[in-house]
Amino acid sequence: MKPQMNLLVLLGCLTFAPIGFAQDTPPATDAPAPTPAAPADAPAVPATTSPDPIFAEVSASAPTNPASATAEAAVLAAAVEPTPAATVVTTNSDVLPLIQFVDVSLTSAIENLARQANLNYILDPKISFGVPDPDGRVTAAPNITIRWENITAAQALSTILKTYDLQIIDDPNSKIARIASKDPTAAEPLTTKVIQLKYASPSNIVVAVSSALTDKRSKVVTDTRTSQLVIVATEKEMGLANELIERLDTATKQVLIEAKILETTVNPKSVKGIDWSGTLKQQNVTFGNGTNASLTLNTLSGFSPATAFLNADGVNIALSFLNNSADTKVVSEPRTVTLDNQKSTIEVGLQYPIVNVSAGTANTTGGSQISYSNLTVNLEVTPRITANDFVELKVQQSILRLGPAFTSTVGGEANIVDSFFTRRIDTDVLIPSGNTLVLGGLVSDENSSANTKVPLLGDIPFFGQVFRKDGKERNRQNLIIFITPTIVGTNDFQPTQTRFLRSTGQEAAIEETSPWNSGKPYDWTRPYWKPTGGSR
Repeated sequence: MKPQMNLLVLLGCLTFAPIGFAQDTPPATDAPAPTPAAPADAPAVPATTSPDPIFAEVSASAPTNPASATAEAAVLAAAVEPTPAATVVTTNSDVLPLIQFVDVSLTSAIENLARQANLNYILDPKISFGVPDPDGRVTAAPNITIRWENITAAQALSTILKTYDLQIIDDPNSKIARIASKDPTAAEPLTTKVIQLKYASPSNIVVAVSSALTDKRSKVVTDTRTSQLVIVATEKEMGLANELIERLDTATKQVLIEAKILETTVNPKSVKGIDWSGTLKQQNVTFGNGTNASLTLNTLSGFSPATAFLNADGVNIALSFLNNSADTKVVSEPRTVTLDNQKSTIEVGLQYPIVNVSAGTANTTGGSQISYSNLTVNLEVTPRITANDFVELKVQQSILRLGPAFTSTVGGEANIVDSFFTRRIDTDVLIPSGNTLVLGGLVSDENSSANTKVPLLGDIPFFGQVFRKDGKERNRQNLIIFITPTIVGTNDFQPTQTRFLRSTGQEAAIEETSPWNSGKPYDWTRPYWKPTGGSR
């Protein structure tokens, strides 16, 4: 019995021993997969690679498993030499945020950048990279290491080619460019570019751009119809021309000119007294015999008033007791907007006709010709914006008014000739934007007096007023000009709602007046009538 029990215990121990060993060993799913040992002469390979070993896109979906990262670090640490790699971060725009090459061959870098720039190209067979020489030796392309940010692939490709004395030769027929070596003795190739101007006139920009072109082959052609410049220049000159145009082709500022022209005329007159000029100035007294004599003596009838009478002009006096006053006030308030350094002209007034009479001669006949003179208020302002929002103003202001008429004798004939009063201001000032410039001082003040009296009688105190006439007159004219320049900002303009472009020209004119004020018969077919808005 005892040997049988020992046999059963031994069989039980042998049965449960593998189960204990399996529990002590970690599960197979939690253990990392074994990494095969790399050969000693094999180059290190990065853990994450793209289909292209040279062109790799940096993505946010990189592995983040700590165990995997540890394995990658171990592989990279075991590498003896760095592996050639390139990093080009692509975006939807032409500008790439990052272009990085680490020990990449020149031909591979050109291939990747040309792909990014959508450039079809072929390497010139004369380039020695990868081509065996007569001795059978192959010249390898140089390796480059760069890191550039925020440039386009075309700019990066152009810089690399220029560094290694290479150039791109375009073929307009095949649309396939050829990358070839530069000839040290050849002139720099010319490029053509069409630049659309935004604000400036081509005639104003062409002079400045031409001054930046030093190569005799370079030139600038303007197209005034489309406001474009066609520039043929080297690459270096093209860069200078682009920078110059960018600084010059800017929006021209504008200036609002508000003017107020105040013209006043005061003309008071005063005439008081009795004028005896009609009686005492040229009194005709006649006495004599005859029908024309004022005093006649008839010998038949004797001396009688019926036949003899003293004849004189009689008494003629003019009584004046009057004050006359004439005041004139002319106010003009023009407004205009003009570009910086451009003249603005405002003219308001009357075209006055002038008749020019020519006297006739023995061979020619006389005649007349009509010309016109501007009886206007003229204002010319040229603003120029300076630093700190100051405005330099060139002001020319003139006023022409009709003066008294004069008599001119031409060919024995008297002609009435007009005269004119003129006043003018011409100045240059510098004032802050939004401030008002006051111009004045064009004052004309004329005083005149006239006295008429009977000698001795007119000097008698109090009673002499009957024999004296006194007159006074004053003519005072004043001109004051107020000018306010204001620099116009981009937010100062507001769109206007209009239906003008939608009109057909067939709309009927409606008289907006009531039947009481209209001369037309009222249309009783209209539904109603409003006194304020006219008939509807």
